[in-house]
Amino acid sequence: MINWKTKTVLVKIEDEYGEDSAPTAAANAILALNVRLAPMEGQDTPRDIEKAFFGANPSIPTGLYTTLSFDIELVGSGEAGTAPAWGPLLRMCGVAEVIEAGVSVEYSPITDDPESGSIYFMVGQTRHVMLGSRGTGTFKVNAQGIPMLSVVMTGLFSIPTKQPRVTPDLSAFQKPQVASKTNTPAFTIGGLDFVMRNFEMDLGNDVQTRLLVNQEAVRIVDKAESVRTRVEAVELDVYDPFTRAQQQTSTDIHLVHGTEAGRRVQFDIPSAQQLRLSGYENEQNVLEWPLGFTPLPQAGDDQWLLTLN
Repeated sequence: MINWKTKTVLVKIEDEYGEDSAPTAAANAILALNVRLAPMEGQDTPRDIEKAFFGANPSIPTGLYTTLSFDIELVGSGEAGTAPAWGPLLRMCGVAEVIEAGVSVEYSPITDDPESGSIYFMVGQTRHVMLGSRGTGTFKVNAQGIPMLSVVMTGLFSIPTKQPRVTPDLSAFQKPQVASKTNTPAFTIGGLDFVMRNFEMDLGNDVQTRLLVNQEAVRIVDKAESVRTRVEAVELDVYDPFTRAQQQTSTDIHLVHGTEAGRRVQFDIPSAQQLRLSGYENEQNVLEWPLGFTPLPQAGDDQWLLTLN
């Protein structure tokens, strides 16, 4: 019997694409929640053999790759200007990391040359190695819940092997704070304070495997971010989402979560196009708006900014 709770996730950025960066339990362990592994994705290509009798044909597994999805608590490293232990995962999602020592760490989207990483997933003594991994993610901030980054990582397939179990060092991960009036001091749309129930920003990466002769790779071929939030409705002379959607109006969105230096996370979306409002929501007999936005680039690769300070 193999106990599912024995699983560990190790992640390390690769110096060269697809070359094993050899993550270790001491330096590269990830505090992951809700882990799900699809170890052998792909197709079964039938051989279509002609024969003189009925019966199934053999097949060949082709286009193989591995996906690993999990959640990470969204909290800084505990030290301003020090990258969090989950930073490599964002970098593998087509995001640049800029560190100002002692001050802040900033993350923003990039188009060219996204980084890749090696992922070791282990359960019991079975180790899956995902080389050349890249992925996509979604930030989630829900009232009275722990803010999360949910990622889906895709890596090149390799046959799992039996290896000695490891003991991960998770001391770099800080305790989170739930989203609340006290712990989430700012949420604005167009400079206006809104009572917010939930906020979600999807990186929208188009992650594809490109498995050819002389080259096998996982690539991010495009991205289209989206934002969804649910807020208490206000009078239309305060904020009119209907007119804004019809006129294709863009606005800024600002969210700050966390009250301690080194653990704060801040989202800034400078130009988010208002989408049409598709319905109303009733919660505790209070009207709420499910609002949608499309973060739009201006000069390029500037459609959002995540700051940890």
